[in-house]
Amino acid sequence: MNLSSDTELDQSRHQVRFGWGVVGARTLDTDIAVVVDVLSFSTSVCVAVERGISVYPFPLEGRQAEEFARAHDAVLAVGRLEATELGTNTALTLSPDALKTGPYASRIVLPSPNGSTISHQLESSGASVIAGCLRNATAVADYLAERINHGDSVGIVATGELCSQEGTLRLALEDHLGAGAIFSELAGHGYQGIMSPRALTVADYFDSRRPLLSELMHACESAKELQGIGFGVDIEVASALNDSPTVPVLDSGAFQDSLRD
Repeated sequence: MNLSSDTELDQSRHQVRFGWGVVGARTLDTDIAVVVDVLSFSTSVCVAVERGISVYPFPLEGRQAEEFARAHDAVLAVGRLEATELGTNTALTLSPDALKTGPYASRIVLPSPNGSTISHQLESSGASVIAGCLRNATAVADYLAERINHGDSVGIVATGELCSQEGTLRLALEDHLGAGAIFSELAGHGYQGIMSPRALTVADYFDSRRPLLSELMHACESAKELQGIGFGVDIEVASALNDSPTVPVLDSGAFQDSLRD
């Protein structure tokens, strides 16, 4: 059975749905879509928006990202290792910790070939796009509950990790947990009957593993990679379950707080 076919991934009978990566984003077809990339895109977006920063997702790095940043009068965030090589602690990076404690800019461009690409894909489909993670799971679920009560369909996309050499998708444990935290909250609101089997399974997994959340976050592949390059503190920021009331919504090309004036 080819599990990547659109027909077999159809969850249209259910108001609350779940998918992985670009294929999942393409097949959800919901009014609202939550992008979950815990280490680090959606956590970085959440942290930045907490500080009142507007975040422009951009799928590419290099000259095109630089031109896009100039056109939007925004600061271009650099990669973690690039900031390290520059020998400066003043550069804005994809690191959630750096965005939480570092310099402030009112607008930033956040290059990300995974989270940004999926955000743009979902927006182009006509969906309202939200950045969700462990930090804002309850806040996102509360926001979604209001929309569900108005009849909107909801999807959560766990981005996973793209393997650049093979072009395949690794199902990232941290994103499974992030999506599960939001689904668990929705189940707690009493929406089990409208959740797809996939969504219910992800919620159940999170509930069963919640006591081990910190250990699992530190043991996942992405966390080990971050620890290996000296950014283990980002895992702590990303693991802070329900530490933020912020719901970043993609509006006019930038993620901004849903409660902004």
